[in-house]
Amino acid sequence: MRSRDHAVYVISVAAELAGMHPQTLRIYERRGLVQPARTQGGNRRYSDIDIDRLRRISDLAAEGMNLEGIRRVMALEIEVERLRNENEQLRSLAAGALAEAERRAPRRDLVPLRQEITVFGGKRLGG
Repeated sequence: MRSRDHAVYVISVAAELAGMHPQTLRIYERRGLVQPARTQGGNRRYSDIDIDRLRRISDLAAEGMNLEGIRRVMALEIEVERLRNENEQLRSLAAGALAEAERRAPRRDLVPLRQEITVFGGKRLGG
C-alpha cells in the first residue's frame, strides 16, 4: 500500500479527482497554494495529500475567499495542526513527569502506625 504523500497522479487525473480544470492547478501552483512533485522530465505529479489540498482550496473558494485569503487560511490550518501535535506531546511529557514525581515522592497522606502524640509537659497518649 502506497503512502498518501506518494506523488503518482498526472495533472489531468489530479484535476479530475479534485473537480477542476488542469489550468486551475497550474494557477494554484504559481500562487504557491500547492507544490506538486516533479519527474526528472519536469512533469507534475500529485499525491493524495495534494488532491485533498486542492479540494480544500475549492471549498474555500466556493465560500467566497480570494486566493490570498485561501493561502493565509491554509497556512493557519497547518500552524493549528502543528500546535495541536506539540500540545499533545507536551501533555504526554507533563503526565509522565508528574507520574515519575509521584512515584519518587514520599506519600504525605500516610501516617506511620507507631506515631505517638505527646502533650508538652504531659504524659504520652496513644502508642
